[in-house]
Amino acid sequence: MEKIKIAIVDDHKMFREGIRYILSKSPYYDIVFEAQNGEEFLDLYDKYIPDVVLMDISMPVMDGVAATQTVIKKFPDAKIIALSMFGDQEYYYKMIHAGVKGFVLKETGSDELEKAITEILLGNNYFSQELLRNIIYSIGENNHKKSNPIIHFSDREIEVWTLICKGMSNAEIADELHLSQRTIEGHRANLLKKTEAKNTVGLVMYAIKNEIFKL
Repeated sequence: MEKIKIAIVDDHKMFREGIRYILSKSPYYDIVFEAQNGEEFLDLYDKYIPDVVLMDISMPVMDGVAATQTVIKKFPDAKIIALSMFGDQEYYYKMIHAGVKGFVLKETGSDELEKAITEILLGNNYFSQELLRNIIYSIGENNHKKSNPIIHFSDREIEVWTLICKGMSNAEIADELHLSQRTIEGHRANLLKKTEAKNTVGLVMYAIKNEIFKL
């Protein structure tokens, strides 16, 4: 079976070596290159065309935001996972807008890192659960727009969407809004269809990228 080609981009050599060691224990991955900054990454990307890039956010010379923006312009299908610290929240919006497919905490274990890679390769988005909870908690009651300039969302859809992104179940949203659970399921289905998201994480990513919710 052909191995999954991985690129690691981080300015700390010890961290890159740690990721390489974790992934090298699996027979499914091949670390095709490492880079210590965005500029070095761009110089190597064309030569190797990795399947998945593990991208640090804050780096000298060129940071992860600029590197992601640049490579996505040339290779729109590039699959990039941001390597995040808890203090990187201000960069979530920038990285999502740049085109990353997911976020993984640098403190995460090998199981979650491999799960993130698998989900991204399947065409899904991925957030470490701790990061997703932080985003959910940061969504305020009035911290949203009424619609996207391209796709129209009704006030009720936005209301349901906000509660979905806060981690509430269909039943809890139905109680909150005094609606039937079937009605909420219908709104959720419409939101997934309009945004082409596959799950709650996809809805959160879409909302942030299109500024429907702001962090």
